[in-house]
Amino acid sequence: MKDKDFTKVIRYNTTGKEIQTIQYDNKGSELYEYPNYITENINGDICASDSHKHAVVVVTESGQYRFSYKGRESDFTPYGVCTDILGQILVCDTSKNMVHLIDQNGQFLNLLFKHQVVCPHSMCVDDENNVYVSQFDSNVLVFKYLQ
Repeated sequence: MKDKDFTKVIRYNTTGKEIQTIQYDNKGSELYEYPNYITENINGDICASDSHKHAVVVVTESGQYRFSYKGRESDFTPYGVCTDILGQILVCDTSKNMVHLIDQNGQFLNLLFKHQVVCPHSMCVDDENNVYVSQFDSNVLVFKYLQ
């Protein structure tokens, strides 16, 4: 949720009742500036891409700050974010035209689809380990992943 005065992540149960609000780290600082995409990892972590912080912000299921991944180089602009069956986090980097692969602890693993995507916008991984990457121009590319 983004408002002119604050930004927060709100968790709802299956009936639509608000059950959790995540807004601040353990020092009282705002966790998010402009979150774009959000996903929940297999370990319960909540991963949000924040294009203004130039980071993927990860908190535990209970809302405790874990880490921020800020890319390998300057000008990291995260957008779409998803996770795979191993708990790895995939992040679209719209400024570098690639996807970053990090482990569930925020450690860089690899760059994917370099020179194959243009302005990757969003993505998801299906049950057969195919990655669907939406580009800004609305083309969707499919890559085999985790063979």
